[in-house]
Amino acid sequence: MTPLARLVALLDVEEIEVDLYRGTNGDPGWIRVYGGQVVAQALAAAQRTVPAERPVHSLHSYFLRPGEPKVPILYRVERERDGSSFTTRRVQAIQHGRPIFSMTASFQREEPGFAHQAPMPEAPAPETLLSERELEARNRERTPEPWRTLWATRERPFDFRPVNPVDPFAPTPRPARAQHWFRTDGEVPDDPRLAACLLAYASDMTLLDTCLLPHAVSWTDPKLQAASLDHAIWFHGPYRPAAFHLIDQASHVAGGGRGLNEGRIFARDGTLVASVVQEGLIRYRS
Repeated sequence: MTPLARLVALLDVEEIEVDLYRGTNGDPGWIRVYGGQVVAQALAAAQRTVPAERPVHSLHSYFLRPGEPKVPILYRVERERDGSSFTTRRVQAIQHGRPIFSMTASFQREEPGFAHQAPMPEAPAPETLLSERELEARNRERTPEPWRTLWATRERPFDFRPVNPVDPFAPTPRPARAQHWFRTDGEVPDDPRLAACLLAYASDMTLLDTCLLPHAVSWTDPKLQAASLDHAIWFHGPYRPAAFHLIDQASHVAGGGRGLNEGRIFARDGTLVASVVQEGLIRYRS
């Protein structure tokens, strides 16, 4: 199976009882479960309890404890509301009998309404940019272990292309703004619910980096302690996973060991597809 096929299978959570689902993990060798996976699987579980004609329009979530990669995750869905227009679900992700993640998601029947959006910012075409894999291959000779082996062997279900790449070992201070083009590394089934889960999975990949940019702190710094604390997504329109989308990110404030990051995801034609906000833990270990 390709990395993308494995991800699609990962998002097909198993129903083991009414409103109770089980999800497996992507890489048991990781230190902790990737946060975007938990968001996406929780959304997949919630969607199983909602009619297909009511797509998700927002979710708000908190990461409570690190997920253990070698242990399956149970997702317990609570049916909080089924109204005439909106449906609300609460999901808890559980390991060893304790919640590691909590999410509330809202679904709405499709209907017309007032519409406006901010314009898409300028960005070079994705075809003119190197992918993360190509950038890492170019710098492989000067990349120390264990990063050299890790980056050469890690699976990549998504093709991310940074507009202004950051040197992961010698960053310099820059404004807290970043842009990435991204798409799935291959085609996926034409399923709006799967597309929403894939968007949720990808939305956690680059956000937290943004608030580190002014401080010239690298993810490879062993003193750095960083983790997602919460994650919110608003879904504005259809997302086509295999097509390039631009995520335009900014961090307007950081302090108290936390950094707030915002992202807007645009289709190539300028349509605003989703908005994302995340606060993350950023501090040096004491």
